[in-house]
Amino acid sequence: MVGELAYAFINTFLIFILTLLGALPLGLAVYFGKKSRFRPLKWFTEVYISIMRGTPLMLQVMVIYFAPALVFNFTVPGNWRFSAVIVAFIINYAAYFAEIYRGGIESIDNGQYEAAHVLGYGKAQTFVKIILPQMVKRVVPAVTNEVITLVKDTSLASAIGTVEMFTKAKQIAVSPRSPGMLTFLVAGVFYFVFNAVVAFVMKRIEKALSYYD
Repeated sequence: MVGELAYAFINTFLIFILTLLGALPLGLAVYFGKKSRFRPLKWFTEVYISIMRGTPLMLQVMVIYFAPALVFNFTVPGNWRFSAVIVAFIINYAAYFAEIYRGGIESIDNGQYEAAHVLGYGKAQTFVKIILPQMVKRVVPAVTNEVITLVKDTSLASAIGTVEMFTKAKQIAVSPRSPGMLTFLVAGVFYFVFNAVVAFVMKRIEKALSYYD
């Protein structure tokens, strides 16, 4: 049982890592879109954020998975179940990260922009060298909460039959001679330990950035 759960944990871990690799930078792009002076782009990103935050992630996973066949009558080649999960998770979490970034950036005093301008910094230089480092430090606690939530949300991949740890736990629990509830307790331990490691790593990152205080 433990071995099967550990093997299924690989998919859980992949969903977690790939979502962060895609959603963290995409969230910044979405933030810039929301602050854009180009109104169609600004409107699009605002609607996008509203939809992503206002509808269940499980529903989004199902829509992404079924849309190519139902809307475009197109069958996506390869392991589309897993890919659909990754796409849905990335666009969902990017919306949340965009709002977290917005809060961090808007909390920085306008005087710093003015000082950077006086020093001859362009907008890009100001953002990269002055605003971005401070924003990263300020948003780490909020990002940590989202990352911990992501660990638990990986179980929603089961909505379209992707076998990750929780799905495997359900399969084991209903099989003949299964240990029953013990399976879910073991899966719970996996999630708890994973979250503990994530929280530890994020705490170390926050401590490493403390020199910005």
